[in-house]
Amino acid sequence: MKNLLFFMSMLFGTGTPIPNQSHSKESTATIVESVNSSFSKVELKVRNAAVRVWTGGGHGSGSYLVHKGFHFVLTAQHVASGPLGSIYMVGKGEETVATTLVYSDEGDDIAVLYVPDGFKSILPMKYKPMKKIASISEQITYSGYPSSHKLMTIRGRVAGYEDKEGSGKQIMLHTYGWFGCSGSVIYNDSGEVMGVLWGVDAEYYPSIAVIEDMIWVVPIQELDIEKPIKRVCKYNKMKFC
Repeated sequence: MKNLLFFMSMLFGTGTPIPNQSHSKESTATIVESVNSSFSKVELKVRNAAVRVWTGGGHGSGSYLVHKGFHFVLTAQHVASGPLGSIYMVGKGEETVATTLVYSDEGDDIAVLYVPDGFKSILPMKYKPMKKIASISEQITYSGYPSSHKLMTIRGRVAGYEDKEGSGKQIMLHTYGWFGCSGSVIYNDSGEVMGVLWGVDAEYYPSIAVIEDMIWVVPIQELDIEKPIKRVCKYNKMKFC
């Protein structure tokens, strides 16, 4: 049995048509929702900050964050794979804003989209990256847009680690991922950013089958948030500079 890692650029990215994909805007009812009492405050904040990143051939997911006044969307590089300065439309409910690509790392598969005017209908998560790579069995949560579905909130655990050529140690999650979830930001129970979802396993035996519960995540320690901030400040005089 041959086990093959599938990149999200093949599954979730801009170039591959997504079967039954809907490009319609989701209802604002997804922003004001009724949740069960087991739903934590962190999960609610993560869900509210989750956004859809529109691309030429589909969509990916991301998270709306703020760091010292710098408002941005964190996503996967293969979702926002254009040159620096490219414009991407990012949406939540009926609100869509224009963002600018200010950081792109193909090896780590991380991208940062600058949100100059912010969102009006949702609040950003405060950017709190984990200081160390996540521990095995640590609980996680993320919210994203799999396939043609509306916003989904998903839980899971850290199952182990793998190595990725051109990047390094990756976090392996036992959770769920599918078309459209690429770029989702993974959080721990304290609301700290663990990493960015970018890959899912698949097997070729006897035919292709996606193993949707084994997910690859690049650790957030690979991102120096000061780099995109400095790029914005190079051309603009902002309060966060």
